[in-house]
Amino acid sequence: MKIWAHRGYSGRYPENTMLAFRKAAEAGCDGIELDVQLTKDDVLVIIHDEVIDRVTDGTGMVKDYTYEELKKFNAAKKFPKVTDFEPIPTFDEYCAWAAEAGVLTNIEIKTGRYYYEEIEKKIIDVVRRHGLERKVLYSSFNHMSLVKIKELEPEAQCGALLSEAGMGNAGYYCHAQGFQWYHPGYKGLTKELVDNCRKYGIGINVWTVNTMDELERLDEWECQGVITNYPAVCRAWVEYRNKR
Repeated sequence: MKIWAHRGYSGRYPENTMLAFRKAAEAGCDGIELDVQLTKDDVLVIIHDEVIDRVTDGTGMVKDYTYEELKKFNAAKKFPKVTDFEPIPTFDEYCAWAAEAGVLTNIEIKTGRYYYEEIEKKIIDVVRRHGLERKVLYSSFNHMSLVKIKELEPEAQCGALLSEAGMGNAGYYCHAQGFQWYHPGYKGLTKELVDNCRKYGIGINVWTVNTMDELERLDEWECQGVITNYPAVCRAWVEYRNKR
């Protein structure tokens, strides 16, 4: 079972920052889950919300700022005791680091509230430039973005993100769309859904798994991966389980 660090080590460090990514790698995660959006001047940046208010000391929408303007805001607003300042990183900066760190990356394409023009092509171009084609997985709640990724990169690994309500026949759906993965919220996942995915050869990465009960249940169901805010805790549990 792979450990995906949700927006980096977001339980202890400011989410979607290079600090959180480095700490997740140090904690022994297999991969990092992150969110990509596009600035006013077409720079790919890593931030979860379409607006910057929640995680920075600024306000407004990502799309309305140039990167030079955006990087001045402090993405560590919620973690004053951890670090003084962390900028919103660019996707290019992250990929350069990931190529050296050797971690896998789950790229969530944020095209749900605002469909950024050609964001899929821009993301693939950066991934190719850093030679990460075999080390990335694409996911999105907007499944049309995944369809576009498959058009541009037929061999790409894609995961359909679903809300916590889930989908009753997710395995069949993902198979029919050519997606290799199903990414459900934990609360909407059942053994029946897991079996449906297994029937069609679809892997499952579950978000957001932060308790021992959740971790043990998903291990029992033989899910392929968990997306967690606490990668060090999950890694320790998996290593303990492997020694039993």
